[in-house]
Amino acid sequence: MSLAKTYSAQLIGLVSEIITLEVDISNGLHSFSIVGLGDRSVEEAKDRVSAAIKNSGYISPKQKNQKVVVSMAPADIHKEGPSFDLAIAIAYLSAAEDIVFTPENTLLLGELSLEGRIRKVSGLLPILCQAPIHKFKQAFIPKDNVDEASLAQGLTIFPVSTLTEVIDHITGLRLVEPLKLREENEFSSINTDDQTLDMSIIRGNESAKRGLEIAAAGAHNIIMCGLPGTGKTMLAKSFCSILPNLSYEESVEVTGIHSAARILGTKLIIRPPFRSPHHTASYPSIVGGGSFPRPGEITLAHRGVLFLDEFPEFSREVIEALRQPLEDRLITISRARGIITFPAQCILIASMNPCPCGLGRENNCTCTTRTLEMYKRKISGPIIDRLDVWLNINMIDYGKLAAPVSTSETSETIRNRVQKARMRQKSRFQKNNIRKSYNSEMDARDIERFANISDEARKILTASSEKLKMSGRAFHRIIKVARTISDLSDSDTIMPEHIFEAIQYRQRNL
Repeated sequence: MSLAKTYSAQLIGLVSEIITLEVDISNGLHSFSIVGLGDRSVEEAKDRVSAAIKNSGYISPKQKNQKVVVSMAPADIHKEGPSFDLAIAIAYLSAAEDIVFTPENTLLLGELSLEGRIRKVSGLLPILCQAPIHKFKQAFIPKDNVDEASLAQGLTIFPVSTLTEVIDHITGLRLVEPLKLREENEFSSINTDDQTLDMSIIRGNESAKRGLEIAAAGAHNIIMCGLPGTGKTMLAKSFCSILPNLSYEESVEVTGIHSAARILGTKLIIRPPFRSPHHTASYPSIVGGGSFPRPGEITLAHRGVLFLDEFPEFSREVIEALRQPLEDRLITISRARGIITFPAQCILIASMNPCPCGLGRENNCTCTTRTLEMYKRKISGPIIDRLDVWLNINMIDYGKLAAPVSTSETSETIRNRVQKARMRQKSRFQKNNIRKSYNSEMDARDIERFANISDEARKILTASSEKLKMSGRAFHRIIKVARTISDLSDSDTIMPEHIFEAIQYRQRNL
């Protein structure tokens, strides 16, 4: 046989695209070419593959007088990365009649070293999760990817460490043991190794902690304003400790995103991610993008927290880019090469000082009126409307800081209440066949169906909205926050006290 093919895959955004590798061998002067819009790492595969084949006990393509053409189809899709090496090697050996391989229903993924070892690749989990949709039944993957691959379902996965192992399995000489996939009921027993701060460490600011609990229960966005050193950053970092663990489906989703972004470590992501980019971060790094679009920080924070410290110090372009994802819970990137949508279901925590110098007007602020106005203008009205919980962080009493023992609640106690409130929300949506999980996701129609506001509470809400001249969006967001407060109180009806507390967390004057 002088013609053979295999199948591999690559991610475009978070969507798996099946790539067909065809190898044709013909007589003539030696040449080895790869066609199909591959990048530099794909072009260099011919050297890696040739050396790996030679060091696995077979004759290298470069030692023969023959013309080798590797075609990667579809030809109009840009290919990137070294994950096609294994598929190219097996297709060549099959075309050279060194092995007999039936490629149907099998994916081959892995980078080859010169000695024939198979190295870890990125973006593997989304590919494996989508493989059954493309009618694939088995896949060969690098052994170093077994942790993330164990979350996939619906196909047989063979973890391999060398090209020789793959060849021995194909020829029947030595079969590879299939990977044992994780069952959903085994998922909760995985060690989370959570290193986040506990809420009990933070002294004082009980009203801020209450606001964070409400935000965690309903997945509401937060902004904290206070003098430097009052604990804004510590509160934000401890926020993740009151969030419940990710479910099985959520962990698969988040782990896949981090794998596609090439930042996944050796452990599965069980806890909600916490992303804290510096205020000098660029527009593409926050929202995503690039020649081959990759997830930005708002997508890497999916199912977790995006903490933007010194919020007004971010560029105006970055802040305004948050409008759509904060509303729609996804981010759409439009480029000349196409349109890609990434998920962005995260809780935004923003923090800011009262003014650029940080002292505030009551503490002999040194800022000029013009400087202060420019500082305030960095945060537009539409962005403020999308921030559900506004927290003023006050200076802590030194007596509380010096106390030998903290009397604050632990994160576990608060997390249990948050989990209970989230279960109430999820159950309410599931009973009505609505694919939503949190009160913050409700639209106007959902508010009509699920808010259940008492008559007295509705009167208070209407009067307060008229007095404060709220926008329609702010009006609905107060109802969402009040619905979360009522869930924390185990109440099916939004009462006046829930509305009063929700209004308390609305925008303060900058």
